[in-house]
Amino acid sequence: MTWLFFVLAGCVAQLIDGSLGMGFGLTSSTLLLTLGTSAAVASAAVHAAEIGTTLASGISHWHRENVDREILIRLAVPGGLGAVLGATFLSSIDLGGSRIYISTILLLLGFVLFYRNVFQPAVQPNVADVAHPLYLSFLGATGGFVDASGGGGWGPVVTPTLLATTRHEPRKVIGTVSAAEFIVALCASLGFLLNIRRLDIDWTAVGGLALGGVLMAPIAAKLVSSLPRRPLGIAVAVGIIAVNAVRLLGA
Repeated sequence: MTWLFFVLAGCVAQLIDGSLGMGFGLTSSTLLLTLGTSAAVASAAVHAAEIGTTLASGISHWHRENVDREILIRLAVPGGLGAVLGATFLSSIDLGGSRIYISTILLLLGFVLFYRNVFQPAVQPNVADVAHPLYLSFLGATGGFVDASGGGGWGPVVTPTLLATTRHEPRKVIGTVSAAEFIVALCASLGFLLNIRRLDIDWTAVGGLALGGVLMAPIAAKLVSSLPRRPLGIAVAVGIIAVNAVRLLGA
């Protein structure tokens, strides 16, 4: 029964992620922390599950021509390096500190998600205006580190930034960020694997989240331009903010 619960959670998280270009890690990590999982184990479990979900999501978006290959490469490589560093950092801090740290990150990312869906950017300069050689590399590395060390964050950091600084279609941004996340999840999992002696992974959670996410990925890619993104984003953000605020107050 618990396994089926994680499958359902994976379906919901992937539907949110595929529709908003963010949310799988935030939703899943918040759920696992609520169930009492330690911060490092929660992030490790989510990223192990994301190897399957992001691969399925990336293939689905690629098939529907939602991916910009040039931006994909420039984001994914530094994102992977940042993810390894983030996983190593989270695995090295003590249990109490890691729980407060990850809840704080999730709370802040919840506010980012809320702000992004309530206030649409008034100006969208062309990517040529922000085409510094290191721009996408810095964005990818930052997103990867926050994602692995905070149990989620690749989408909330990278997707709104690209939407606000490029004229790319939203479906292209969401598809590219989702495809790049496969590399980030793979590298984050490698970082946690290097610190496996400190962790006790719940493989039931990993398998359930992965299966639910893989099953939902093609549907989410198909619905990306038809679901009401703003109301969904606001609802998810409010839930994440509320849960992590209560956890921090309790700590």
